[in-house]
Amino acid sequence: MSYELWIGARYAGLLRGRGRRGRRDRFISFIAGSSMAGIALGVAALIIVLSVMNGFQTQVRDRMLSVLPHIELSVPGAAPTDVLAHWQELAQDARKNPEVRGAAPFVSAQAMLARGEELRGAQIRGIDPQRESAVSELGQQMIEGRLDVLKPGSFNIVLGNQLADMLGVRVGDTLMVLAPQGSISPAGFTPRMRQFTVAGIFSSGYYEYDVSLAFIDDDDAAKVFRDSGISGVRLRIADMQKAPQVARELMGTMPAYVRAGDWTQSNRTWFAAVKTEKRMMFLILALIVAVAAFNLLSSLVMAVKDKQSDIAILRTLGSTPREISRIFLVQGSLIGVVGTLLGVGLGMLVAYNIDVIVPFIEHLLGVQFLPQQIYFISELPSNPQASDIVAIAVTSLVLSLLATLYPSWRASRLQPAQVLRHD
Repeated sequence: MSYELWIGARYAGLLRGRGRRGRRDRFISFIAGSSMAGIALGVAALIIVLSVMNGFQTQVRDRMLSVLPHIELSVPGAAPTDVLAHWQELAQDARKNPEVRGAAPFVSAQAMLARGEELRGAQIRGIDPQRESAVSELGQQMIEGRLDVLKPGSFNIVLGNQLADMLGVRVGDTLMVLAPQGSISPAGFTPRMRQFTVAGIFSSGYYEYDVSLAFIDDDDAAKVFRDSGISGVRLRIADMQKAPQVARELMGTMPAYVRAGDWTQSNRTWFAAVKTEKRMMFLILALIVAVAAFNLLSSLVMAVKDKQSDIAILRTLGSTPREISRIFLVQGSLIGVVGTLLGVGLGMLVAYNIDVIVPFIEHLLGVQFLPQQIYFISELPSNPQASDIVAIAVTSLVLSLLATLYPSWRASRLQPAQVLRHD
């Protein structure tokens, strides 16, 4: 071991000295330890927060796509009945793309659901229950009733569990579906209404959909919303991340009147907001590491001030200014490396076990950190990503290295004669 490394490790508190000199080093070691702890806490905080944000984004996205398709092919302006009669042709054209794995018809429209004095707006989706499993996981999310009871002419409806609770209905109850179109009579405007029977209740785990979605048979939807419904074909592809690319490819191979929209377009605002929040959280929390780096700079300046006599003796024994500089570079680098490694270890430990830690804290304090009505999910997710961890570690190491430059330069500029004259 070179003497620069040995002395730098001792100054960093990783090696113990002996006698009076060792006792004098304890204060410097304490300052170095506090700098190391600050770096570790900053790195751990960054890893935990970004892992939670990744988990939140991934879980919400997966719950969205358990109900929503990856791609929707629609024919704007066409009557739902006309599109449903020829949906197989659209599906066959779409299956020519190797990424497409499933296809099913749909009808989509806005409506009001009425039950007694309760009145709620809802997004009505007309589906083919026999083919729905090819494009969504709705059948697996049924908590009451069955999806296959949606048959043409049955006028059955499947509601989200939150929507059913708000309307106060259970399986077997009836409610009124009010379409936005109606007829004008001497008595005024009369909306088109149809009575439906609640045949099932589903729970996707995503509050916004559970409180606003309802499913009926596609033929029934085409009849009720013949003037306002949007109809087409829902597609599921092999890799959801390729949805924008596949949608563009389909637009290039299908007739001009067909429109292809992917899941990133329908939720663009939400995902853009999460991406911006993640970037800003990284910058904000990186300030914690920056503050720890300034603390490291201060501790090194104090170490240089305290070790002036040692530096002078080393210089008189033949050490060069570069070797003196390396001593404090080693000291600061070791503090930064050890602090970063400890922070990475602590951050990963918490991030990978947050599903155990958070419920324990909630139970201990009697609070709920994630009300489902606000955050769409009730459990705190975590998804540590290697790219984030590497970026955090590199940022911490770079800031730590930059903090060592000035104190090392100051140490190399000390003149032995001036120091020893006043010692």
